[in-house]
Amino acid sequence: MKLSNKIYDILKWIAIIVLPALSTLISVVFKIWGIAYGSEIAQTITAIATFLGAVLMVSNATYKKDIDEMEGRRY
Repeated sequence: MKLSNKIYDILKWIAIIVLPALSTLISVVFKIWGIAYGSEIAQTITAIATFLGAVLMVSNATYKKDIDEMEGRRY
């Protein structure tokens, strides 16, 4: 599956900025207010961010390999 640059950039921003920040916010705020399952929710968000980051890294590596092959580069 090929992603457009715009979609890739949005997903990357979500994976490295939004989800970790949201996880931290939930973890802290839920603890302060005594709301249940804050840790579990934060860990789930962190797992999703990690998965998304890994998928995006594979996508990026595949894209770079395709570009290099089209340009005739070898490493």
